[in-house]
Amino acid sequence: METAIKVSGLAKEYKTYSREESFRASIRSLFKRDFKIKHALKGIDFEIKTGEVIGLIGPNGAGKSTAIKVLCGVLYPTSGEVKSLGYVPWKQRQEYAYNFGVVFGQKSQLAWDIPPNDTYHLLKVLYDIPEETFKRRLAHMVKLLSLEDIYKRPTRGLSLGERMKCEVVAALLHKPKLVLLDEPTIGMDVVAKKQLHNFIKQINKDYNTTFIITTHDMQDIEKLCKRVIIINTGDIVYDGPLADLCKKYVTNKLIEVRFEEKTHVSLPKRCTLIDKTPYTIKFEVPLKNNKLDPFVAKLVGEYPVADITISDPDIEEIIRDIYQHGTR
Repeated sequence: METAIKVSGLAKEYKTYSREESFRASIRSLFKRDFKIKHALKGIDFEIKTGEVIGLIGPNGAGKSTAIKVLCGVLYPTSGEVKSLGYVPWKQRQEYAYNFGVVFGQKSQLAWDIPPNDTYHLLKVLYDIPEETFKRRLAHMVKLLSLEDIYKRPTRGLSLGERMKCEVVAALLHKPKLVLLDEPTIGMDVVAKKQLHNFIKQINKDYNTTFIITTHDMQDIEKLCKRVIIINTGDIVYDGPLADLCKKYVTNKLIEVRFEEKTHVSLPKRCTLIDKTPYTIKFEVPLKNNKLDPFVAKLVGEYPVADITISDPDIEEIIRDIYQHGTR
């Protein structure tokens, strides 16, 4: 499989100024300013193969948006090397722009007072898309995303979810090899989200398009990405399959038990009670050496258990724990 993106030692620093909250400090800052260096990226390395759908995630301020902007060519890094589709993004922006598409949730490329359809025709000219090819692609995308009654209305009259679907079409009209999606499902209901998920999967399958998705919605990651890159405080703390993330960092199991009759169960101190009724109990139990706690076997053997479910915590909880505590 070919390499679409190779990042080596990518670092980005910002100089920020600060002063105390006083009139004297304001006057002093006119002559001498105190500054600090913020390390947005601390020399990260990763490689993405052609056709992969990658989740690039992290808490606010972790550095993921900085990484995306470098990959788009709108930011110069402080140091490091990036090769994306064979280009250096910030040095070969014009040639590179024909090969990638981008959607930023809070930055629209659609003109506010005209319909998305008019913007699409402008993009057709900008990207030199042949007329018949343009009509075929647009009709295909409009059908997949159910935009028939939407894309000819002024953008200002669309809901956020409707606009986001139109933004995705605008980013994909020129058939880019790489697509960067930042919060692509913001404002969408469950039906629209499912449509967009299926749309991305279809485009990836048909054209072997590489996708990088940054989002705080873990449903997007679970539905679309087999691999995730987690950035925290400017460093990559995890890079690998989403399934292995659960295996590597799950330290507890969720146990849900239904009894045949009213039953009282006393949990050991090491277990955490989540919910309890006369006929059910739900609790969290720690794993030790990747083995389930002996209390679970005792529970099944000594109580009138009608059904028992053992599951991992939600992926969102695992990610949140990594954000807060690192990769322990």
